[in-house]
Amino acid sequence: MSRVFNFSAGPAVLPEAVLRQAAEEMSDWCGSGMSVMEMSHRGKEFIAIAEAAEADLRELMAIPANYKVLFLQGGATLQFAMAPLNLLGGKKSADYVNTGEWSKKAIKEAKFFCQPNVIASSEDKGFTYAPAQAEWKPDKGAAYLHYTSNETIGGVEFHWTPESGDVPLVCDMSSNILSKPVDVARYGLIYAGAQKNIGPAGLTIVIIRDDLLGKGEPQPASMLDYKTHADNGSMLNTPPTYAIYIAGLVFNWLKGEGGLAGIEKKNMAKSHILYDFIDAGGFYKNPVAREDRSRMNVPFTLTKPDLDEEFLKGAKAAGMIQLKGHRSVGGMRASIYNAMPVEGIKTLVEYMKEFEVKHG
Repeated sequence: MSRVFNFSAGPAVLPEAVLRQAAEEMSDWCGSGMSVMEMSHRGKEFIAIAEAAEADLRELMAIPANYKVLFLQGGATLQFAMAPLNLLGGKKSADYVNTGEWSKKAIKEAKFFCQPNVIASSEDKGFTYAPAQAEWKPDKGAAYLHYTSNETIGGVEFHWTPESGDVPLVCDMSSNILSKPVDVARYGLIYAGAQKNIGPAGLTIVIIRDDLLGKGEPQPASMLDYKTHADNGSMLNTPPTYAIYIAGLVFNWLKGEGGLAGIEKKNMAKSHILYDFIDAGGFYKNPVAREDRSRMNVPFTLTKPDLDEEFLKGAKAAGMIQLKGHRSVGGMRASIYNAMPVEGIKTLVEYMKEFEVKHG
């Protein structure tokens, strides 16, 4: 069977070159006689894999030397708790920007540890825009300022970096990390689940500035303490070894794509093809403010919602899957991460044209 165009929001499509290399190395990595899945995480072979992955990620994102890169587990969801546990430093509150379902989840978890101040929200318009910073009402006494750079479900993306002054800026970058250049030095903490733009589910990337390590009061349990993970080189316990290996292959693939500047150009071109088609007619609609539209997740609705199931059925027959929108939003959603080829976007648009001719 030929590969489909997989528009899943995550776990998501991976580069075919990465999958081929992983298949070739499945039972024997570089003449070691072992699969990566069989290696000791403390053996020289896997240590080399992990070190290369970190070095390539640092190069791609231009991560300054005074930041630690951690390969952790638990997904971004665990980070909703780890961030306040480690960064409150005895303070009672932290600032949050609410732009959708993932922001709401982060705020909910923060309530177990502090008072999350919602300093801006787009809930008034159904989470269809990113609030302008002039509207934010930050608290200078907050421990940190948290926002979600791309809302996977609603398709809202920040195309700018917030100013946070002396307050550490914290970002859930799960669904647009590595899709464009980012000035890491403007952040105190970046975290991202891997299953969108990096690799398999099970790995979480954390990038944290050195001066924010060891600030938890009281000190968190070892597995919840960034400093303990940093001191142990992300190997306090057995890390998700195979996921780190695949992430390393993706990082290397990205370097071959022109790095983050190169992949951003491709992502912009891909998203424009789809948005331009949606905007040109009246049969499909995208609800997000144009300046805040995500390049990674494109939700759209049909003017005739009763045709949704037929649309999905036809798309699957044409080799396109996972286009159903999230249950909280409805309609369709095309997730077009780094590894989605432009051919996938063009195939989707051609199908949408044919469907509109038939049912419009």
